[in-house]
Amino acid sequence: MSGSDGNAGGRGSAGGRGSAGKSGPGGGGAAGSGRGRGGPRDSSNRNAKGRERNRGPQRSFTEQAPSQRTRRADPARLVAFEVLRAVAEEDAYANLVLPARIRHHRLDKRDAGFATELSYGALRGQGTYDAILARCVDRPLAQLDPAILDALRIGAHQLLAMRVPAHAALDQTVGLARAVIGAGPSALINAVLRKVTAHSLDEWLDLLVAGETDETKIASLRYAHPEWIVRAMRQSLVAHGRSAAEINDLLEADNAAPVVNLVALPGLGSLEEALDNGATPGELVEGSALSSGGDLGRLASVRAGTTRVQDVGSQLVARALAAVELPAAELSGTDLPAAGSGGEAWLDLCAGPGGKAALLGALAHQRGATLLANEPAPHRAKLVSQALSAVPHDSWQVRTGDGREVGAEQPERFSRVLVDVPCTGLGALRRRPESRWRRSPKDITDLGLLQRELLSSALAAVRPGGVVAYVTCSPHPAETTAVVADVLRKRTDLELLDAGAALDAVSLTGNLGAGHELTAQLWPHIHHTDAMFLALIRKKA
Repeated sequence: MSGSDGNAGGRGSAGGRGSAGKSGPGGGGAAGSGRGRGGPRDSSNRNAKGRERNRGPQRSFTEQAPSQRTRRADPARLVAFEVLRAVAEEDAYANLVLPARIRHHRLDKRDAGFATELSYGALRGQGTYDAILARCVDRPLAQLDPAILDALRIGAHQLLAMRVPAHAALDQTVGLARAVIGAGPSALINAVLRKVTAHSLDEWLDLLVAGETDETKIASLRYAHPEWIVRAMRQSLVAHGRSAAEINDLLEADNAAPVVNLVALPGLGSLEEALDNGATPGELVEGSALSSGGDLGRLASVRAGTTRVQDVGSQLVARALAAVELPAAELSGTDLPAAGSGGEAWLDLCAGPGGKAALLGALAHQRGATLLANEPAPHRAKLVSQALSAVPHDSWQVRTGDGREVGAEQPERFSRVLVDVPCTGLGALRRRPESRWRRSPKDITDLGLLQRELLSSALAAVRPGGVVAYVTCSPHPAETTAVVADVLRKRTDLELLDAGAALDAVSLTGNLGAGHELTAQLWPHIHHTDAMFLALIRKKA
C-alpha cells in the first residue's frame, strides 16, 4: 500500500479545496455547512430561440460566466481522474497507480492527501454514486463515455462526501472535464452535477432506499458494496463465530480510510525515524507503528527497506507462524544450500510481492534459519528479491516457479511453511477500493481449486512435526474454513493447532479474540486490520 494513503488535508475554498469528512459510502463524510445548493436549470430562463437568458447577479455556483470559468485541470483532481481511468481501462490497482501519479504531478502533502481521498473515495462509493447519478442523467449510465462517468463520480464524491464548497467542486470538476475530455461533455457534467446538489448524501440515500424492504439491497446502497459481497460478509461473520448483526459495522469499516501500518524488520530496522516524523507506536504487535501518511519514501529506513509498510494483520500471521513451538528434533532440520547455518528451513510458497517474506526472512535470520521464497511470476519474483534485500543474503533465496510443484520437488524439507494463497481480497477492501466492483462470485469458484492445490503442496513440503500456516486476505468461508476442512478430511497425518492462541501469543494485548474452532479471523471493525484468516496445520511426527 502506498505511503500516501491517508486522509485528505483541509484547505480554504479559495483554492477549491476542502477536507475529507467523517464517513460515507466513499469513506468521506457529510458535506460542510458552507456548501451551496442548487437544482436543475429552469427552462423558463430560456428565450424564444432556446438560449438561456441572463440570470442576473445572483449566481448559485460561480460568479463567472461560462467563458470565464476554469478551463484547466486542477492537479489534485487530475491525479484522481487519471487513477480512475487507469483502474477502468488498464485493470490497474489504485494503490499502485496513485503514488506514481502524485510524484508525476509533484503534489505537495496537502494536495496529495486531497487526491488520495478523492481517488479512493470515488472508487469506494462507486455503486452508490452511480445509483444517484442514474437519477440525474437522462440516459442509462452504460451509454455514457466511461471518462465522463469517472468525472461525474469525482464530482459526486466532492459534493456529497467531502467538505468542498459546491461552487468549487462544480467549477473545478467542469474545468477538469474541459481540459481532458472536451467542452461538450463538460456541459453535460455541469448539468448533472447541479442536479446532484439538490440533496445531501443522507437525503439521496433515503430516496434510493425508499420503499425497499430487502435489507441486503439497503445495506448495499448505504455502504457502497455489491449485494453479493454484503451477503458473503454476513455469511463470513457467522462462519467465524460472530454475529450477523455486525454486518453494518463491518461494511462501514471497509469504507474508512485506513491508517498506514509500518513494521521494523526484527534485528534490522528501527521505528525511531518514523516516530520522530509523527508516527505512533502500534498497539497490537511488537515493532509496529501507525502513520498518518505523507511521503514515507523520505524516511531513510523506508528507503533502505528495514522499515516497511505492512498491515498489522499480515504482521501478526507471519509472527504467529514463526513463534509456533516445534518438536526439538525439528531444530536440526536440513537447511537451504546457501545457508550452512544448521538451523530450520522455512518456505513462503506464494511470496509476491514480498511483504510477509521480508518479515519472515528477518525472523529467520535472527534464529539462524533460512527462507525460500517462491513466486511464479518473474516480475513479482523481482519484487520479492527487492523486499528481501535488506535481510542478509545468506538467509534467503528466491525461487521463480509454480508453488504447486514445490511439494513434489522438495518433499518434507521445511519446518515452517507460509501459504498465503491467491484469493478474492475481500478482507482488504479498505486498501483496494476498486476490488469490490471488480470481483464477482465466480472468482471464488475459480480460485478454490488453486487454493487447495497450493495448500496440498505446502503440506507435502513440510516436515513431520513442522507447521503450515494457511493464510488468506478474505474471510469468505469458501476460501478459508472450507479449504482447510477439505484438505484435512482426506488425510490422517494432520492436526489443527489453536491459531487464535498463536495470534494472542505474538500480540501486545494477548487477547485478540480472533479464534474460532481452532482457526482465527481478524476483522477491520474489531481489530482495525485487514480481514486476515489463519489456520495452523501441523504434520504429525
